[in-house]
Amino acid sequence: MQFKDLKIIEPILRALKDNQYVTPTPIQQKSIPHILDRRDILGSAQTGTGKTAAFAVPILQHLYNDQHNNRGRRKIKSLIVTPTRELAIQIGESFTSYGKYTGLKNTVVFGGVNQGPQTNQLNRGIDILIATPGRLLDLMDQGYISLKDVEYFVLDEADRMLDMGFINDIKKIIAKLPAKRQSLYFSATMPNSIVELSKKILNNPVKVNVSPVSSTAETIQQYLYYTNRADKNDLLIHILQDDNIDQVLIFSRTKHGADRIARNLKKKKIRAEAIHGDKSQNQRQKALSMFKERKVRVLVATDIAARGIDIDKLRFVINFDIPNVAETYVHRIGRSGRAGEEGVAISICEPEENAFVKDIEKLINREIEVVIDSPYPQTDKPMTTSEKKEWEKEKQRRKREFFANRKPKQGRFNRK
Repeated sequence: MQFKDLKIIEPILRALKDNQYVTPTPIQQKSIPHILDRRDILGSAQTGTGKTAAFAVPILQHLYNDQHNNRGRRKIKSLIVTPTRELAIQIGESFTSYGKYTGLKNTVVFGGVNQGPQTNQLNRGIDILIATPGRLLDLMDQGYISLKDVEYFVLDEADRMLDMGFINDIKKIIAKLPAKRQSLYFSATMPNSIVELSKKILNNPVKVNVSPVSSTAETIQQYLYYTNRADKNDLLIHILQDDNIDQVLIFSRTKHGADRIARNLKKKKIRAEAIHGDKSQNQRQKALSMFKERKVRVLVATDIAARGIDIDKLRFVINFDIPNVAETYVHRIGRSGRAGEEGVAISICEPEENAFVKDIEKLINREIEVVIDSPYPQTDKPMTTSEKKEWEKEKQRRKREFFANRKPKQGRFNRK
């Protein structure tokens, strides 16, 4: 099947062709026809499956076909609500790209920056609004935004929205929407709280389920290093000595941890930046842009900051900290190997995280390949002071032996 088989209009097909989009992903194949038929959607799809295009393309088509009925100043006809600034910006870029030949206008509003440029865009009139909940409600209270003309509503990353405490904001937003509308609801996971909220938003929805959260893409090679907490930084440096790892997203459990990892890498002359919730919007966007442009080799991120990051052909992901929620592992490594591309996921496990690895392997129903020939192997048994000294000597001996036997420029993670 190709996009042209989905009854998509010529201006959007032309834009998709410009982006070299020919074959729709499963979530796009399943969702687009129903959305074009004006059905509500309850969609479950993990990150990297192409769900932004799954709702953006048919919404653009509806709005394009409806344009002849619109007169005067543009009004907000479509609202997309999403949890993070990065994801909002990414969705805005997608609408701009897919709608470049339609004449439709969109803008993105989010907190953490001066609202002036955003309100200027709103005052000029737009068709599509992409927003984070807090700034949306703020601008509604100030009178800059009215939702009374919205005909197409999307709630994206609903599970993350609830995790971040936006449930009350979402209820306030829904209360301001017209009762007659088409609603699309997407979530990577479907806990009971998500299902209950969907019942208040959707009208007789079509359920679309693609790549359940327990699955990892077949194109992603997964590797696991067992080490000790004190050796994690050294092991990371050792891994990054592989020249094939030219661009990598590293996950840290905490904001402080992300900053610390980036500092340690910079000390070793490895170009790195960190992004997390304590960084300003400008700092986050600058770091992300530098990473996309390959001016920075390493981007270190927390889970919330990384949600919505979409890097074309990103091949490498490293879990510096093993997540204590198994589903998070699937989301993390899904940043690589997107749209059928190859990916490599490397995890570094300290003794306290061994149980997390077992949970992950149970969830994905496979064992992660353990890297044996490491200069920093794990020892998880308590040791006396003298045993620790002996172990340090043994580690140094293994390290010397490892590097003496290693072939120059030999990379474990060469493309297959």
